[in-house]
Amino acid sequence: MYCPNCAAQINGVKFCRSCGANVSLVSDALSGRLEEALDQGSRRTRRRNRGKKPPSIEGAVTSIFTGLGFFFVSFAVLRFMPAGRMWWFWMLIPAFACLGEGIGQYLRLRNERKNASLPGYDAPNAVAPALQQPEPGQLKAPTTSELTPPPGSVTEGTTRHLDPAQKARN
Repeated sequence: MYCPNCAAQINGVKFCRSCGANVSLVSDALSGRLEEALDQGSRRTRRRNRGKKPPSIEGAVTSIFTGLGFFFVSFAVLRFMPAGRMWWFWMLIPAFACLGEGIGQYLRLRNERKNASLPGYDAPNAVAPALQQPEPGQLKAPTTSELTPPPGSVTEGTTRHLDPAQKARN
């Protein structure tokens, strides 16, 4: 097999040794198992994002106001509770956690909206039409006449000055 990026030969590796391109899906695409590999990758993503909701303005506002609530309660405990001087600052941990989550959610939402307005932007979880493969029965194997060799090597032709026939012609 050859790297689709630089045409260097690749055999069972995840990254091209020549250009560093990710070639882990090339063998799956050639064997007709690309959809299985993409489905497996999306399952891993879903498992990693389990319990996380997609960013929304409602979620961001809720988290920010929850953080502000914890923040004000911590200072109320400091001011009005007799033993509050010993533990009021522990209320700042959930306050800053909620504020950070809300601000992060808002920034992700704003970034997604900005990217969605760019031409040629696909949603992050959408499968590009170019990656959708035909049914495995319709996939035809390439013949040797359809394969093209990779471009010449950098070292190709560097030893021609050692060839005695070449020296005789000069």
